[in-house]
Amino acid sequence: MAKLYFRYSAMNAGKSTALLQVAHNYEEQGQQVCLYTAAIDHRYGQGKVTSRLGPQRDAAVFDAVFDFFKEAPQVSCVLVDEAQFLSADQVKQLHQLAHVRGVPVICYGLRSDFLGEPFTGSTYLLALSDTIEELKNICSCGKKATMNIRVDEQGKRTRSGEQIDIGGNERYHHVCGRCFYSN
Repeated sequence: MAKLYFRYSAMNAGKSTALLQVAHNYEEQGQQVCLYTAAIDHRYGQGKVTSRLGPQRDAAVFDAVFDFFKEAPQVSCVLVDEAQFLSADQVKQLHQLAHVRGVPVICYGLRSDFLGEPFTGSTYLLALSDTIEELKNICSCGKKATMNIRVDEQGKRTRSGEQIDIGGNERYHHVCGRCFYSN
């Protein structure tokens, strides 16, 4: 039976790398996969799933109105990067895709934003996913990183702003809970 999976972590824990590895594993067995990423995340180019380690693949993009249940092709597995940007309805569509069409759906994303507030997509993935897995990362203090903080151009933490501000290591740091509250 197919499932909806949510694999989450703080930033820079290897979510995109893990997604690319899963795609490779399916394809090595002669099976087709479909990769999706958020249209608003264009750090490495539109429609690219990119690991900070270097590997990159083209992907279809989803925006706020994309319907996964209607649009996803018949494949062996659907892989979604930047899943925190999914809407509640899109998570429900992915859940339906897994349970009605029997297609495994594996979503990778953040659980919360730079203020510790949940993303809509992540909230619904935590509620509807059949399997939830945490990918681990380490804070600069040596503890497990579970949170993200946003920094300005001088590297100082910012505590206000829009929930979504696309950026990488120059804009966000992954930290443990203790460092999240003490910085």
